[in-house]
Amino acid sequence: MPLRTTARMLVVAALALAAGAACAQGMGRMPMPKAEYGTSAVFAGDGTLIAVTKQGEHVMLYRSPDEGRTWSPPAVVNAVPEAISADGENRPKILALPDGALLATWTRPLGKPFSGAVRAARSEDGGATFSPPLTVHRDRREITHRFEAPVVDGAGRIFLAWIDKRDLESARTAGKGYRGAAVYAAVSDDGGRTFRPEVKVADHSCECCRIAAAPDTDGVPLILWRHVFEPNERDHSLARLGPGGAPSSVTRATFERWKIDACPHHGPALAVAPDGTRHAVWFNVKEGEGRVFYGRLTAHGVAGQRSVGGERAAHADLAVAGQRLAIAWKEFDGERTQLRAEISGDGGVSFRPLAVAQTAAASDQPRVIGRGDDLFVFWRTEGEGMRLFALR
Repeated sequence: MPLRTTARMLVVAALALAAGAACAQGMGRMPMPKAEYGTSAVFAGDGTLIAVTKQGEHVMLYRSPDEGRTWSPPAVVNAVPEAISADGENRPKILALPDGALLATWTRPLGKPFSGAVRAARSEDGGATFSPPLTVHRDRREITHRFEAPVVDGAGRIFLAWIDKRDLESARTAGKGYRGAAVYAAVSDDGGRTFRPEVKVADHSCECCRIAAAPDTDGVPLILWRHVFEPNERDHSLARLGPGGAPSSVTRATFERWKIDACPHHGPALAVAPDGTRHAVWFNVKEGEGRVFYGRLTAHGVAGQRSVGGERAAHADLAVAGQRLAIAWKEFDGERTQLRAEISGDGGVSFRPLAVAQTAAASDQPRVIGRGDDLFVFWRTEGEGMRLFALR
């Protein structure tokens, strides 16, 4: 193995082990600086670009009528100040709902390390004002309820999935072992005004990786998360959620069999094409090398799997528009962080590489979003702010 690859893997392993130990023991954060630039963006029904991010103790909403060239003054989502999580894996999010409303979601950190509450607030006037935020789950203990992932099904129901440690806490109280955390979900039948009691999707999720969510071709929500397979393999699982949030199926989705007792802080992304193809990107270690992978998830395994970018590629995202597919990721070249992408016009069979942007400052993870037949990558950086790049 080349020396630089070996050195990089030692760093990845050390950071993952430190992060995993912190998550498992509640002893603090990863031993690396973390600027909170986590921002999400979506196109509203009228084509307006909507972005949400953190500013102090508020979630702030920005509007752009011209694909990110100019932005409106921000609107406050939560009128009463509260703690907000806004790192790349656990950022505020925004949904454009079928009835024209907007739903903002975020995690509110609580007093204990790695504890949190999943919050949601609805706007019926295009983001000018929001309802008072509500806590989505009935469990109000000061434990982990974090990394929420929202998705709307074909009937207009809102599903929220998140990482939850109530079962870990129960196991500890009973003196039993428990791998990782769990995934829970709650459903709203009224556009986010209220949520049903939460249900468990699966035991033994990874503790600190984002969850990916996307509707299947029949409108049923799919969620993809990093799972802890016995005894300590950190691969991914895929679930279809029923109308109440409980899974109708849970299957193993990736097969690198990365054995590590730690959380990589590096979640997957998922998009479903009109023909039913389930496209995904994820980070794993395979044969001693940590890479971002792309593949098509099938009932029989992963089809077309290959690595994406170079050995420093990280935090990839993707989206589809018909047969068009776009993947975007960050990659540090030793001096600057590069924003790179790959575009496919044939459903992921072949790709064309694209250098999109770069920055010398801190940056968020990229988000690939769609509007009709067009695909874009949204990227927030410390030096350049919020920008949108067309992938045409």
